[in-house]
Amino acid sequence: MTASENNRTCKKGHHYTKTSDCPTCPICEAERKPKSGLLSVLSAPARRALESLNIKTAEDLSRYTKEEILSLHGIGPSSLPKLLEELRKNNLIFKENDSN
Repeated sequence: MTASENNRTCKKGHHYTKTSDCPTCPICEAERKPKSGLLSVLSAPARRALESLNIKTAEDLSRYTKEEILSLHGIGPSSLPKLLEELRKNNLIFKENDSN
């Protein structure tokens, strides 16, 4: 273990090591990850970002603009192709910007 790593135990009793201040247990996150659907294709930070807006399906996602989604903490450039693919598979698109 390096000086910057911290051994931790979550509320469920999982033991893990983190190098950041992030309080999220990676074992709990892996257990929470859906097996299918929109949220199953995303990283944990991206999944939590969408969950914060109660976005669980491609239909939910289509109610937001691409810019709104990209502005969320946890959504990065690698998430966008996955989101676009999920929208495409469901014959949906991001909401259009109202600034026309």
